[in-house]
Amino acid sequence: MKSFSFTKAFWLGIAFLIVGSDAVFAQQSNAPQPLLQEIKVYREDPYPAVSPTPLVRRTASSTAVDIVNPAVTSANPIRTSIPLLTETSIPGYSGILVESLEGNVVVESGSNIPLNPASNVKIATSYAVLKTFGPNHRFSTNVWTDGSYEQETATIHGNLYISGSDPVFSFEDAARLANELNRMGIRVIKGDLVVADNFIMNYSPSVSRSSQTLFATMDAAKRSAAASRAWGAYRINSGQFNQLNETPGVVFTGSVYVQPMPSSLRLLFSHESAPMREIVKVMMSYSNNFLSERLGDTVGGPYAVARIAQQAAKVTPAEFSLQTASGLGINRVSASAMMKLLRVLRSELSGWNMTFADIMPVAGMDEGTLEGRFATDFSRGSVIGKTGTLNNTDNGVSALAGEVHTRQGTFLFVIFNQRGSVARFRSFQNNYISLIQGQFGGAAQIRYAPVSHVSRLAKTRISYPDGRPRVIS
Repeated sequence: MKSFSFTKAFWLGIAFLIVGSDAVFAQQSNAPQPLLQEIKVYREDPYPAVSPTPLVRRTASSTAVDIVNPAVTSANPIRTSIPLLTETSIPGYSGILVESLEGNVVVESGSNIPLNPASNVKIATSYAVLKTFGPNHRFSTNVWTDGSYEQETATIHGNLYISGSDPVFSFEDAARLANELNRMGIRVIKGDLVVADNFIMNYSPSVSRSSQTLFATMDAAKRSAAASRAWGAYRINSGQFNQLNETPGVVFTGSVYVQPMPSSLRLLFSHESAPMREIVKVMMSYSNNFLSERLGDTVGGPYAVARIAQQAAKVTPAEFSLQTASGLGINRVSASAMMKLLRVLRSELSGWNMTFADIMPVAGMDEGTLEGRFATDFSRGSVIGKTGTLNNTDNGVSALAGEVHTRQGTFLFVIFNQRGSVARFRSFQNNYISLIQGQFGGAAQIRYAPVSHVSRLAKTRISYPDGRPRVIS
């Protein structure tokens, strides 16, 4: 045992002397040491070359935090031909891709890494519902009865039934039902109000609460002040001020119930929502999570939304995976996959004579999440896009994707920032987009006249089973 310890100590000492002398020698000589050269680990490039272009070259790298282990860092190379962009620090764990309309890469970094896109998921939801239903689709709320009509007393002897799943049905729409009943000569319902079990109102997830609100709003005596204000605004925004009653209302002698619709009912009329394109524009501008989830449900939920997006953009589930249709929670999309979806969506909109401005907020001009961003005289109206924010999930997420206009052309962009300060991410996005605009002659404002969102949703209408107004016999 002693001889073993002595031998071990002896050779450790020899090793120490050798390493020490080599370290001193290395400091005195710039010549490479054959036995002590720097060890380099070469890995396969995780960023395969995009379609080649002479304007693109590797120039620098940025450091990102590993998505699984924050203590681990990895270098995301920046591919660009613009030297100024290589000097710009990219915060957090990020995926960035900016391309010309022709597909040439302006700048790319970490675009193949699946990150949390936050509310950029709503781009996929919008594509799914527009592709499935078309931009002119309207949600119907149907008004039925099982009773008979007495003209002398303006009374229906029986129940009134309401069915439909219009995701934007609100105070003004309930008052519009009462207005139409009045126009048909109906003011009293000698019975109950029966509401289908999928009916919602005022963005409430509770069918019971929605039915109670509907019941009160249709009766002028029970109508809330908020509902009365909404009806007054609707009369103006719909352009039908003189055609609509100032105080419409019907009186129910019974109560309100939620239950499935019987089969033996007569349809009086249908209330049709604003067109899908207007609903999507409002949802995207305000980034309304409830509305996005309801729209996603119409095509089968988040997994169906993801599947539609995957097939359209020709990307794999590994590149585009959704658990929600709104962007809340844990979703994973790469910047490259989102760019492909933007291109497909842009092409689809073009077929309907539409642009991104028809369904996304125009920065500095539309109400909502981009109202105060890119809002200077220099940049207002030059960026059209969808924001995304999660303050706690994945340690802070901010996203921005869409279309940026410059004096030298239009570009598509995707910026995913994760694991860091949301405020810092937003500031980076604003500066980065402005920096890119500066490299192409500066910002260029699109021709666009903003329309208030209440006016958009006021584009409702009434339809009848036989195509014309009538009363029941």
